[in-house]
Amino acid sequence: MKIIYGVNKIKKFKKPVVALGVFDGVHLGHRRILKAAVEKARRINGTSVVVTFWPDPHKESSLYSLEHRLRLIGELGLDVSVVINFNKAFSGLSARDFVKDILVKRLGVHYVYTGSNYRFGKHASGDFRLLNKLSDTCHFKAKAFNIIKKNRRPVSSTYIRKLIANGELSSAERLLSKPVSILGTVVKGDSLAARLGFPTANINPHHEILPPAGIYAVKAVLDNKKHKGVCYIGTRPTIRSRAAGHGSQVKRVEVHLFNFKKNIYGKDLEVHFVKKIRKDKKFATKEALALQIKKDVFSASKAFPPHS
Repeated sequence: MKIIYGVNKIKKFKKPVVALGVFDGVHLGHRRILKAAVEKARRINGTSVVVTFWPDPHKESSLYSLEHRLRLIGELGLDVSVVINFNKAFSGLSARDFVKDILVKRLGVHYVYTGSNYRFGKHASGDFRLLNKLSDTCHFKAKAFNIIKKNRRPVSSTYIRKLIANGELSSAERLLSKPVSILGTVVKGDSLAARLGFPTANINPHHEILPPAGIYAVKAVLDNKKHKGVCYIGTRPTIRSRAAGHGSQVKRVEVHLFNFKKNIYGKDLEVHFVKKIRKDKKFATKEALALQIKKDVFSASKAFPPHS
């Protein structure tokens, strides 16, 4: 997927079919819109384009970082992603001007697909009714997709964030149509886990919602290859690690990959949560912790479905 950052770098593509929205969660509702744009573009021999925004106009904490979101969108087969910087200047652009100046003049849009509740433009004044009205005079077609509901509740990124924060990963997975995951960069740690016999990759998450503290069986994607492993999220109470200058505990994300010994500092790791093994807890000694880690690794290794 080609990624274009900024309004000024937008160009016209062949018969663009545009999926318009933030698509923060890339959840069931978002995936339906994005996949429909891909399918339509293929049918008309056009270009599937997602037009999205960063930072999130809703000013909410993100389910995914921009990089993670784009990675997930790209997996759905989109040809182009246009990332518009949602700054003060852009937020002052009227809904009508956004459609005419960006979607029509710059992109040359043929179709616009969006959610029925999506709002855009200054003061969020634009909606599907405006898109539909302008479609006649600006010579494109617009289609709105209704909100998907599960158990009579709308599928939304806000709800999914709450589920993940509360540890309800199975429920979140059903709404995402994929395992809950985080993306982060591998950074150097203090090598304590290695000294205990289980070297870990310390992950610096990219501005993402984390599951609660605990031990998880995971699959980690590194350079497009999946590796089974075990992930620790927590404050390492046995070690009493504290944040520099604040006295608050540091929340760490560490991943031990099975049968893996490569140096991967600086690489991005996407961690998919398969099953929670146990809660985080404090141990009396490092030796007791090492023994528990050995048990955790064994439990995690048995948590994967056969042939997965």
